[in-house]
Amino acid sequence: MIRRPPRSTLDRSSAASDVYKRKVSTQSTWDQKNMEKKPLVVCITGAAGQIGYSLLPLVASGEMFGKDQPIELRMLDITPCLESLKGSAMELQDCAYPVLTAVKYGADPKEMFKDMDVGLFVGGFPRKDGMERKDLIAKNCGIFKEQGKALEAVGKPSAKILVVANPANTNCLTLSANAPKIPKKNFSCLTRLDHNRALAQLADKAKTTVDKVKNVIIWGNHSSTQYPDVSHGTITGKPIHEVIPDEKYLHGDFLTTVQKRGGAIIAARKASSALSAANAVKDHMRSWYFGTPEGEWVSMGVIAPDNKYGVDPNLCFSFPVKCKGLEYEIVDGLAWDAFSKEKIAATQKELQEERAEAALIQLISS
Repeated sequence: MIRRPPRSTLDRSSAASDVYKRKVSTQSTWDQKNMEKKPLVVCITGAAGQIGYSLLPLVASGEMFGKDQPIELRMLDITPCLESLKGSAMELQDCAYPVLTAVKYGADPKEMFKDMDVGLFVGGFPRKDGMERKDLIAKNCGIFKEQGKALEAVGKPSAKILVVANPANTNCLTLSANAPKIPKKNFSCLTRLDHNRALAQLADKAKTTVDKVKNVIIWGNHSSTQYPDVSHGTITGKPIHEVIPDEKYLHGDFLTTVQKRGGAIIAARKASSALSAANAVKDHMRSWYFGTPEGEWVSMGVIAPDNKYGVDPNLCFSFPVKCKGLEYEIVDGLAWDAFSKEKIAATQKELQEERAEAALIQLISS
């Protein structure tokens, strides 16, 4: 029998990015059963930020990818944040998570993306007072163009990518355009936060719990033009329109509350959503990896050139999807009434404008 050092010992590399590797104990039942399983390499960009920090325990504890899945965690951020990442690495060590086999951090995308299985792209430039949308697009799409090139250089074609940083849809489109060796179906952007917000608002209105609310849809952009659609959803198995027979609310306050929830949180806590955003990332990846329950769907921003809804095929657009076997499938055949068509057209138009602005500054196509 090979003797291994006790769980608490770690190896520290002399490399500039600081690599920690856990040497697990043979005494642990978890170790005996699961350490033969290949670690999943997960990279979080913008890991020193609030959302990135909130994501660390969800990934490292097994909450996101399962309690039997070993994790090699990588944290990417800009050079001034490396000392902060060093502290996060220390905290991860102190948490003694059984599934966490290694932690690595650094500022070089190529180093962090090499052999990566899952990329959680959280890092981006925040919108500041007086900043126009085109300026935000220019700043962030520039970041995602360079990260896309790094993905293309060293990334695995099988990598699964989730973009969280705003403007998430157009950032995702830019990232994909600059990493063509990775299939478009492997890229997604986060609209699960909006989806969860919609579930919570409806459950509160109906005086029930969120698990009783099913098949709400977020169409389009992760912005104030998104369309939270209840037309095909249910509460306790009944159509939402029957449980909440208040069209004025469903077409009014419900929509605006979900659409503007992020701004309301910023106004209240003087900082953007972090806890709920990280939780939504966890939900998004769990659905993608473990599948959605039979007869249920969730919302994901995806690049879908073959979608059956007539949505511009060259956008990253939020659709209802079912997941199974590490793949997603858009739910087809859902009817749009006149109100839905108007809202979906508006959010599509905004995404087309964002794409045009990005193309004008030659971030997507060049």
